[in-house]
Amino acid sequence: MANSKRQLFLKRRMRVRSKLRKVNAGRPRLSVHRSSKNISVQLIDDVNGVTLAAASTLEKDLGHGKNDMAAAMKVGTAIAERARKAGVKEAYFDRGGFIYHGRVKALADAAREGGLKI
Repeated sequence: MANSKRQLFLKRRMRVRSKLRKVNAGRPRLSVHRSSKNISVQLIDDVNGVTLAAASTLEKDLGHGKNDMAAAMKVGTAIAERARKAGVKEAYFDRGGFIYHGRVKALADAAREGGLKI
């Protein structure tokens, strides 16, 4: 096998990020990471190289140790609230090589319902 699953994943991730860099007009990037146990999201300002807000299921109040649709929705609403506090109204959604389906989609939908324009 020429390319391992990890190499193909990294290739997809870089393809997604390169497209975001081309259209990024000063908006921050909402970067999602999904593992088998947790899901986390960061609001990143690539111009200054800083994280503006973050949320994860590793936090006690966001469903510690759970990785289901409900936990992803809690994380999505939390990041929308924290982005509002940081003064961010719109961002680019960086799925990071993950398929836009299931938990990733639930997180994005919850962030949109929370007022974050993606």
